[in-house]
Formats: sequence, structure tokens, C-alpha cells
Amino acid sequence: MRLNQATDYAFRMVLYLAICPEGTKITGAALAAKQNIPERFLLKIMRSLTAAGIMKSYRGVEGGFALQREPKDITLYDVINAVEGQTELQRCLSDTDACTRGCGGMCSLYEAFEGVQRDLVTRLQSINFADLAVQEKKFTEEKSNIAQNA
Repeated sequence: MRLNQATDYAFRMVLYLAICPEGTKITGAALAAKQNIPERFLLKIMRSLTAAGIMKSYRGVEGGFALQREPKDITLYDVINAVEGQTELQRCLSDTDACTRGCGGMCSLYEAFEGVQRDLVTRLQSINFADLAVQEKKFTEEKSNIAQNA
């Protein structure tokens, strides 16, 4: 399983705003430049994040984007679902009729992947952007200290 580039960009966009002071609003062009994301791609991703209630969009000269929820209330799982849709390891996990064997969810593979899927979702839902922002600030400080001492 590999998340697509849009999801990686979405993580970076949400994390950047999670690090900023609460209520920070930024233009798409500025966010694209700060996170090294093509602006047209950023705007497409923003539509998905806005539709999911993660970001809010402001129109006009003073327009831009801001987080719609507090960073503690946004998880990795939320962002993945907003950008990629419901992510499942096997088709039969969401539609037991999709099994070409006709097992209807009654096989060892279904049971194994169901457990892995459940664990993955639980873990992704447990990681929020407030915690990631704290960790990111520490990494930034460490990199800055290393650069100063070099």
C-alpha cells in the first residue's frame, strides 16, 4: 500500500498550518511556495480538504486558507480519507460480494486483512496534527542547532 503524492502534500499543508498560530490564514500561493507544492495541485487538494471540513477557504483579496478544526481534532486518517477516499487493503473488506471466490468474507485471508485494516485505521486515527506539530517544532529546532554548530 502506498499513499499518493496528493496525500503527502495534504499532510504537509495541514502540518504547516497546525504549527502556525491558531487562526492563521494563508494564500494558496504562499502555502505552495513554503511547502514546495505546485500551486495548481495545491488548490485541487485544498478542495478535497475543504469538502472534508479540515480546511476552510476565504474568497477575495483577503482570501486564503485556514484550518477549520483544531489540530488536535484532525488525524492522519482524516486527511487520507479526504484526499484518497476510503482506503482499504482488500476490496472484500468493504464489499464481501467483491470476492471472486464467493467466500462472502468467510476465509482466512479476509480475517487476516480485516485485523490489519482495523489496526491500521486505529493507529492512523490516534495520530493528530497537534502532536505532529509539537514533534515537527522539535525537529526544526534540532536541525537549526546542528546547522549553527556546523
